[in-house]
Formats: sequence, structure tokens, C-alpha cells
Amino acid sequence: MSIPDWLQQHTLFTGDPTILLMASAAAVCIGLSKSGLSGTATLNVVLMAQAFGAKASVGLVLPLLIVADFMGYYLNRHGGSWRRIWPMVPPAILGVVIGYFLLGEIDNVAARTVIGWLIIGLLGFKLVLDASKGTLEVLTQHRGFAWLMGICAGVVTMLANAAGPVMTVYLLSQRLEKKDHLGTFSRYFLFINLFKVPFSADLGIINPKSLATNLVLLPGVVIGILLGWQILKRIPQKPFEWTLFILTLIAAMWLIRG
Repeated sequence: MSIPDWLQQHTLFTGDPTILLMASAAAVCIGLSKSGLSGTATLNVVLMAQAFGAKASVGLVLPLLIVADFMGYYLNRHGGSWRRIWPMVPPAILGVVIGYFLLGEIDNVAARTVIGWLIIGLLGFKLVLDASKGTLEVLTQHRGFAWLMGICAGVVTMLANAAGPVMTVYLLSQRLEKKDHLGTFSRYFLFINLFKVPFSADLGIINPKSLATNLVLLPGVVIGILLGWQILKRIPQKPFEWTLFILTLIAAMWLIRG
């Protein structure tokens, strides 16, 4: 399979068809993650970073996430409320600003290494979360917890679009019903991802070529959302997410080694 010349001229795709395949798989993962299969979120980060480079992939993924966030917000608009996300907004904004300066200072190789270790850290965080929910719920009652989680979410989302696990911990502390959890989750990421746009544009990682690439990959996001609904109906989520956990860990190590 060859990439048409016009696609290479106007998008970030090169003549390597592997890049198109990896990016398409990542777009489907974005849709899957927004449908409720959250374990696919870190996998899309790794695939995009391998396909386009760590820094460029952060700006490339953002518009796709925003489209998926609007879809998620519409589907979950009757659950959750904007009031629940406000405690995390000020620290998250601070975290985004910190992440903006960090991303502007590091080169692509360093960014790839940072994102790889960041993903491994988030995977470890997930293990701690799964194994110690009772303990974490006690710790999350402290007022500073929202600020800690908010800053972490802001930095992580600006560096790698991978703040889902951090937000999950915060929402678990709120003891929300599933419907309210999904509604609040979608509202938070719709807000924070829109807030990140001018920072990413200023860094030059959102540009005409990246936006044209988004148009090519957008159908994959929609397919991922529709596919995710069907998977959740037919396959137990835990085995599916453990498979993704292992694949993401391997991919993150691959990212670090270059």
C-alpha cells in the first residue's frame, strides 16, 4: 500500500504506510476510550508518539479528543454536573501552564522518554488504585487532594493527553453513580482540552498539516466510539483492559528505547 502524493503534501503522513496504520489504530483507540473502555487511552498516546514523534503527537491528538469529548458530553449530558468539576479547574489550569513550559523546553527525544515513563507511572498508579481503593478513598477526603490531582492532571494532559487515570482517582473519591461519573468525566475533559488549544497552537504542534491529518483520522474516532459500545455489551471489560494494560506497557518501553 502506498500513500498518495497529495496526502503526503498536505498532512503529516509520509510515504511509510505503517504510520497511517498506526495512526488509524490510535484514532480508533481514542473513540474506544471515550465510549467507556478507558484502558485504550494510554495505548493511543504511545501509537501516535511512535508514528509522528512525541511532541507533534500531542498537538495532533488534541482536536480528535475534543471531537470525541463533544460526542461524549452529548451522550452523557443527563449525568453529572459542571459544579462537580470546578474544584479541580484552578489547579488543572496551573498544571496545563506548567506542562506548556515543560513541553516547550524539551526536544523530541526527551519528550518521547518523558511520555514513556509517564505512561509507565500511570499504569503503576492504576495497579495501586485497583489494589487499594479503600485506602485511597480515605486519603481523598483531604481538601488538598483536589489540588494535587488537578495539578497532576493538568501537567499530564498537556505533556501526553493521558490524564484519564488521574481524573478517575478523583472521581472515585466523590462516590458517584456510573451515570454521574461518566457525565462529570466528559465535562472535565471537554473543558480542559478546549483550554489547551491556544497553548498547543502557540507551541506550533497544532497547525494546518496537523488539522488536515485530523480530518483523515476522524472516521477512526467515530468507528472507535461505535465499536466500543458493542464491545462493552459483549465482552467483559476487565479481561479486555488487562490485555490493553500489557500491550501499553510493552509499547511504552518501546517508546523509551526509541
